Amino acid sequence: MENKVHSLKKTARFAGLMYLIWVITAIYGLMYVQTKTIVQGDAVATSAKILANEFIFRTGIVNGILSSIVWILIGMTLYRLFKHVNEGQAKLLVVLVIVQIPVSFFMEALNITSLMLFKGDILKTFELSQRQDLAMLFLKINDYVTITLEMFWGLWLFPFGYLVYKSGFIPRILGVFLILNGIAYIIHFFTHLILPTYQALVFQIATPIWTLGEISIMLWLLIKGVKVKQL
Repeated sequence: MENKVHSLKKTARFAGLMYLIWVITAIYGLMYVQTKTIVQGDAVATSAKILANEFIFRTGIVNGILSSIVWILIGMTLYRLFKHVNEGQAKLLVVLVIVQIPVSFFMEALNITSLMLFKGDILKTFELSQRQDLAMLFLKINDYVTITLEMFWGLWLFPFGYLVYKSGFIPRILGVFLILNGIAYIIHFFTHLILPTYQALVFQIATPIWTLGEISIMLWLLIKGVKVKQL
């Protein structure tokens, strides 16, 4: 019994650590790299900004790849943690994580291509303005892909929330928070596509829910691990 508790705690805390690293990579990519390199809707300004901060842009590409690797580790670790709760739901969680990885790598390939276009290392026969517009198109495609991925960011939280709720060694309320978190992602996804004028409003409403769900479970796994009395 003691060995089981120790093993579960170790697995839970590793999952929490990976989750924390993943959150840090997300913050670095969205709040630092993008602000230092992207000017929305302006190919010329974006080109100048990326070339002036090329190293930061390159670290953003590496950050994205590392984030995807950490994402795989999170899925596999959570499978180990919850497979005895419900193996089918644990497998579904992993599948909904893994299907996102090739898309994430493709997005980083587009980022690399955009950088090469801005630098003039490829398509040298094209005019500068044409290369800039094409590079900006690739960056914009990444934005659209991110919107699409948001559906999966929501879907994977349903089996995750269910497993937390049924586990008995993590507070049930955290499972409820995760499911609400998933619903918020999916609502935001559909709003972005169907009612884009309301996207900003939905984003403001959804942000606290996203924080409540994933940040809460990350902190619980990292600090507490599992509830010993419930094992």
